[in-house]
Amino acid sequence: MRCKWCNLKNEKYIKYHDNEWCKPNFDDKYLFEMLILESFQAGLSWECVLNKREDFKCAFDNFDIDKICNYNNEKIEKLLKNKKIIRNRLKINATINNSKIFKEIQNEYGTFYNYLRTFTNDKIIYEVDKTTNYLSDMISKDLQKRKMKFVGSTIIYSYLQAIGVIYSHDKNCFMYKDNY
Repeated sequence: MRCKWCNLKNEKYIKYHDNEWCKPNFDDKYLFEMLILESFQAGLSWECVLNKREDFKCAFDNFDIDKICNYNNEKIEKLLKNKKIIRNRLKINATINNSKIFKEIQNEYGTFYNYLRTFTNDKIIYEVDKTTNYLSDMISKDLQKRKMKFVGSTIIYSYLQAIGVIYSHDKNCFMYKDNY
């Protein structure tokens, strides 16, 4: 049995659930990709974003942060015409803005993960059936203070689950653990 949110009719979703979700991955390239994808999830389902993940990867230059930081109006218009991704101007503009701030954080802390560690103290949180917590609240507030967009506490909570800082497999799921 898997987590109740996992659509068993969607092979991408099953693969994501079984092989990626809640598994610690603190590589900055992955952290950046997931932050972009999670911000596009705002107001939508994760399944919708996940189904378009490869198209996002292609449209956003393999999540190359340096390229995204330099996107211009021509590139934004091209993205807005790409029917394979979520074409939301606010989210596209936020991605460019957030990329620049992500880089600033990397420059300040060495890596984005080092920044996250100032909040997590290298601890994994084990909890289920939540959409926010004190950690997502703190990180969200700090990112918003730094002028990131689409990084509310719920989005950041999902992000922390995705990268393995919060472990949230349902108690009935074959992957459930209450600690490592």
